[in-house]
Amino acid sequence: MAISALHQNIAMFKTRLLKQSSMIKPTALKPNATIGIVSPSSWMNESDLKLAITVFEEKGYHLVLGESVFLKDHTFAGTPEQRANDINGMFANPNIDAIICARGGYGANRVLPLLDYNLIQANPKIFMGYSDITAFLTSITQKTGLITFHGPMITTFKKGMVNYNFDLMENILVGSESVTIQSPSGLPACILKPGKAKGPLWGGNMCLLVNRLGTPDQLNTAGAILFIEDIDEYLYSFDRMLVHMKKAGMFENIKGLIIGELVEMKDYDDPFG
Repeated sequence: MAISALHQNIAMFKTRLLKQSSMIKPTALKPNATIGIVSPSSWMNESDLKLAITVFEEKGYHLVLGESVFLKDHTFAGTPEQRANDINGMFANPNIDAIICARGGYGANRVLPLLDYNLIQANPKIFMGYSDITAFLTSITQKTGLITFHGPMITTFKKGMVNYNFDLMENILVGSESVTIQSPSGLPACILKPGKAKGPLWGGNMCLLVNRLGTPDQLNTAGAILFIEDIDEYLYSFDRMLVHMKKAGMFENIKGLIIGELVEMKDYDDPFG
């Protein structure tokens, strides 16, 4: 379970190109809202989809499944054009109240140049996911000012803690004035440096954040609370990314750092350290 499963639910605020006062806050999720589902990276497993549909419908929400949810092009959920059209179409559809990604995986970077950012800016709505979806969250927020959400996807609900994940997600998306995030039972938080911090929340999948360094999409984390998550990485690779981020200045002048549970991390026979 990556940091997303602790629910980084966290609204992604833009800190690079836009002033905080120009941020666009999407309409809060209403009871019985219609939620569009897209799979803009890797293809979706049908059994995971059926489970999530049951979970959302039992909570009173209506799901509209995008074309990409049913497509498979090698490891991807359709071609870049098909996946981009699905996202653009969900934003353009006035009957869709929010958009949740089916899963992460790989392939977001191929889709980003094909998104209609003017359309997205003109039709702001909740957009949520994590892992590879970090690329969409950061790019959409930086290019449009729309606050996006790093939180549960369709595949999240196959991993257990359904009520914990759903309730925390819902509390954020409905616009609750105050939300206390408690670590789930059996996964206590480890506080390395106690204190209080206040600032815009930036972050996501570590690989995707490092991937943006040296590009127009590089994050300016000064004054922000930075959070990172990742999965299935070798320990040496994780260390290399940390050093890269430090040398790139991502940890300078941040207000706080949140590291999620790093899942399925690997090592060689000769331990890294």
